[in-house]
Amino acid sequence: MKLEEKLEENGCVRARSRQPCLGETSQANGQLRANGAAEGSPRREANGKSIVPRRSLNAYTWQEIQKHNQEGDQWLVISRKVYNVTEWAFKHPGGQRVITHYAGEDATDAFRAMHLDLDMVTLYLKPLLIGELAPGEPSQERNKNPQLVEDFRELRRTLEAMNMFDAHLGFFFLHLAQILILEVLAWLILCHFGSGWTVTTFVSFLLTISQAQSSFLQHDIGHLSMFKKSKWNHLMHKFVMCHLKGLSANWWNYRHSQHHVKPNIYPKDPDIDMGPLFLLGESQPVKYGKKKIKYINYEKQHLYFYMVGLPLLMPGYFNVQSMQVMYLRKYWVDIAFVISFYIRHFITFGPFYGIFGTLLLIYFVKLLESPWIAYVTQMSHIPMRMSREENRDWLSTQVLATCNIEQSFFNDWFTGHLNFQIEHHLFPTMPRHNYHKVAPLVKSLCAKHGLQYVNKPMLVAFGDIVRALKRSAALWVDAYYE
Repeated sequence: MKLEEKLEENGCVRARSRQPCLGETSQANGQLRANGAAEGSPRREANGKSIVPRRSLNAYTWQEIQKHNQEGDQWLVISRKVYNVTEWAFKHPGGQRVITHYAGEDATDAFRAMHLDLDMVTLYLKPLLIGELAPGEPSQERNKNPQLVEDFRELRRTLEAMNMFDAHLGFFFLHLAQILILEVLAWLILCHFGSGWTVTTFVSFLLTISQAQSSFLQHDIGHLSMFKKSKWNHLMHKFVMCHLKGLSANWWNYRHSQHHVKPNIYPKDPDIDMGPLFLLGESQPVKYGKKKIKYINYEKQHLYFYMVGLPLLMPGYFNVQSMQVMYLRKYWVDIAFVISFYIRHFITFGPFYGIFGTLLLIYFVKLLESPWIAYVTQMSHIPMRMSREENRDWLSTQVLATCNIEQSFFNDWFTGHLNFQIEHHLFPTMPRHNYHKVAPLVKSLCAKHGLQYVNKPMLVAFGDIVRALKRSAALWVDAYYE
């Protein structure tokens, strides 16, 4: 059944299996009645049509809702409506953990930020609706500033009216053309000049640029910011992430979505859970120190970052984890696309290097790409505030955990516009070519509510990664030797 089919007269969406609608249970005779309500006779209009009276929704307090925050019992609040997502979490296209991270909380802004087609995803929510907030309850938890929340939502409405979420397809196709031209150029150079060491080195740098820019393009498409239809974004993401980069799109989506909804929140954000190799923030080093855990000498972890973190992020950690997840979760489509990545390289570069030499070339390029991606992805988060769950509003959660890098043509290109990390985290589905347009509005909103909008030079941001690692190491040393 297509999602776009008309709703029936009683307002419910009927599944193909003819399951009961929200708020109804099946009777032995096939009739339906409202949960928890006395069965009554339907009224009839003058034209003979029957109308089933609507049941009033159950009313819940925040105190009741916050109890349902366990893996086997999960409720969410979206726009004052209460949903039981316990069973749905396992089917969630963005992964179960994203749902679990917001269990017992107001997820309105996260829901709006992460989804492209709200009309479609709202249909999935209808069968999960169990009630609404009681009339006397605020629209968000009492620890959140309602004026700040409303101001942010007003900003989003303003940006939508300004068409800031509309993509310029020419921008993205030029970006894709850049990637493909670099790969073709590398092949033509090999055809014309042979595969000597000098040529191979030059070709490797061309392919490194292509791979890094592919990383940024897949990031855009993975956030559904290229096309207006999610299915076209998903298909293009398979092509770029799996075929052009040789990594699993599903693995990236599930991991990256967790990072976006709870950035720098330990242990919900997988990007900051780097133990036992690196200890980040304040609480994790103290925890390891007090328990006398010393897998490595964490006092020197900033040096390990140069020796291990930078060169091995892509060829080691990401590559191995992607393959592991694809195999264990049986992502057959991703596996097929990734196989096509290797076949394409064997066809293109095999005549020059052979199978083993081509594999060496692939992983040498990943080794060169790794520091580039590591610096760009970590400079906006590792130096920023890290904490355990504090259930802050969406704006505060994102701004406290991210920072921007000064804008320039080179910085925009080198970082894939992730130098506008604050804007990206607030509006993940926004096309990146619009970040610079909305940045002044975001900065003004942060100033109004006393949130620090951090913007720094790129080289300072690179150095801040190491300085943050040293601070965390000092906390570990103090706790370990006390």
